[in-house]
Amino acid sequence: MDVHAFFEALWADFVTVAPAAASIRQALVDAGETVVNDHVAFRTLDRGAIRLDALEQPLLALGYERLAPYAFPDKHLRAYGYVHPEPGVPKVFLSELLTDKLTARSRALLDGLAHQVDADLVRGPEVFWSGRPWSAPTHTTYQHLLDESEYAGWLAAMGLRANHFTVFVNALSPALRSVEAVLRFAEARGHEANDRGGRVKGAPGVLLEQGSTMADRLPVAFADGDFVVPTCFYEFALRHAQADGSLYPGFVAANADRIFESTNARDRAA
Repeated sequence: MDVHAFFEALWADFVTVAPAAASIRQALVDAGETVVNDHVAFRTLDRGAIRLDALEQPLLALGYERLAPYAFPDKHLRAYGYVHPEPGVPKVFLSELLTDKLTARSRALLDGLAHQVDADLVRGPEVFWSGRPWSAPTHTTYQHLLDESEYAGWLAAMGLRANHFTVFVNALSPALRSVEAVLRFAEARGHEANDRGGRVKGAPGVLLEQGSTMADRLPVAFADGDFVVPTCFYEFALRHAQADGSLYPGFVAANADRIFESTNARDRAA
């Protein structure tokens, strides 16, 4: 599989659980915009076959190279950014939950999921749109994990798939060439913006500005029935020039920390 087919497959899976992203993208296209994907992000656990250093192998095989590491101590996460040498290929952000920072009960629940994953699944790029590679957890399990870590609850429910795609704001027309303008565009079409830490995360001084919608909320099958939970979301990123004139290629941990909260459950009954 080449890297372009990889992103086509990712998008096909993503829009099944992020209809708002498909709607916003189509609205942008209908408005005459060229929509370029800046990056996608994935979530995983530091357990078993799906730990970060195993899950990144298909990305490296596609030609990606690691950027600097990122840490999120409050959320018990670590992450890497990945860039591709071919111009125009989207970046990737891969994070993993440090389960040793959680309670024994949560660790046991997550181990129960991770140990179901067939190591062969992780050898190919298809792992990134495989969904849940474990049996459906109960909604009680989901709620327990959610109470301790939004990230853990989301991963248990949604599995391995693109958590978000990202519009490259730099490629839009001048009227929409700011994160705030794209957020307003999305809101005018009925989509909620993530205002955690402010609507626009970052600033020109850190070379990256980001914003996002809140995740769609859709019925997801659990072992004890279907329940509505946050799924996936759409992000918008504006990159600024570095001293050499090239656009900043990386990520900003403080921005990403708040972007993670696009999947927050807005009520515990979700």
